[in-house]
Amino acid sequence: MAKLYFRFAAMNAGKSTALLQVAHNYEERGQTVDLYTAKVDDRYGVGNVTSRLGVTRESATFSDDTDFAVLYAAKQRPSCILIDEAQFLSEAQVRQLHQLAHTSSTPVICYGLRSDFQGNPFPGSKALLTLADDLEEMKTICRCGRKATMNVRLDAAGNRVTEGAQVEIGGNARYEAVCARRFYTGKC
Repeated sequence: MAKLYFRFAAMNAGKSTALLQVAHNYEERGQTVDLYTAKVDDRYGVGNVTSRLGVTRESATFSDDTDFAVLYAAKQRPSCILIDEAQFLSEAQVRQLHQLAHTSSTPVICYGLRSDFQGNPFPGSKALLTLADDLEEMKTICRCGRKATMNVRLDAAGNRVTEGAQVEIGGNARYEAVCARRFYTGKC
């Protein structure tokens, strides 16, 4: 039976790399996959799943108005649906994907962040943590060597930013995965 999976981590844990590997594995066995990434994430061009290791692949995009239920009512279902930057999904979209997995026998594997730079959940992540049938935390490390579970936003000078919009892509914003101690105290 197919499930809805959520594989989450802090920044730089290899989520996009893992997604691209899963796509490769399905296709190497003659199966089809549909790849999606958030239209709002244009760091590497719109419609590209890109790993920091340099591997990239074109994909379809989703935005706030994407209705997966309608999309897959008229479209042949692939062997698997893979979604990068899943934190940008809406709660309704997560429900559509959950229903799709359970009614069409199509696994849906979502990769994304659990929380933003302030430690708050993204709407898509919150819904995925609630509805996903299988949760997997992918690991990365803080500069001190502890497990990184949080993200911080840094300005152009490398100073931590604690206020602002939940989503800021491009511009002078940079992000760093940190351990909880560094998140709260600024030190490891």
